[in-house]
Amino acid sequence: MKHDHFVVQSPETPAQQLLLLFHGVGDNPVAMGQLGSWFAPLFPDALIVSIGGAEPCGPAPARQWFSVQGVTEENRQARVDAIMPQFIETVRHWQKQSGVGPQATALIGFSQGSIMSLESIKAQPGLASRVIAFNGRYATLPVSGSTATTIHLIHGGEDPVIDLSFAVAAQEALQMIGGDVTLDIVDDLGHAIDERSMQLALDHLRYTVPKHYFDEALSGSKPNDDDIVEFM
Repeated sequence: MKHDHFVVQSPETPAQQLLLLFHGVGDNPVAMGQLGSWFAPLFPDALIVSIGGAEPCGPAPARQWFSVQGVTEENRQARVDAIMPQFIETVRHWQKQSGVGPQATALIGFSQGSIMSLESIKAQPGLASRVIAFNGRYATLPVSGSTATTIHLIHGGEDPVIDLSFAVAAQEALQMIGGDVTLDIVDDLGHAIDERSMQLALDHLRYTVPKHYFDEALSGSKPNDDDIVEFM
């Protein structure tokens, strides 16, 4: 399928992990791809790709997944839903291209890219094993969940664009429905990603054990072979 993208890292041997980066409104995959340089040294066997939004947004190369002109709490979900099939198809395209399954796929988004990443797990549970949502939110809070995807919310404490309260509400909602979630608040940070945010993301991918591992241990079951290659 054709879509705007930038390959940050392509390992010489078959990829063991897949990291997909999704930018915010008005940004582009090359600029967002700079974040991939943080992940590449720690995941040398990962295919890392920065994905461009589905439509232009102002002067090139700015892109977006959906328009924020006139967006409200009432119409945001419909805009997300309208483009979600293309978003999911893009994720699956790169899973097929890389030969990496959902168990070793991470969706990493900022702002609108975080919205799309979080909402994709609502629309297609188990699409990826991890979501890292920098300064994001749900369009509407989830009402059902599972531990198939571990969600890491990382949010600036002084974000004037997507208020911290949306991340707090997301954490509370996921906890209530039995999801697997962490929330890190970066003090004095606005609507941006800084070194502290990045270090939190890297640490979660390397060291946070998914909740479903504990559930499997308690139930006495063993992980499937496909689950063995993951992040950590």
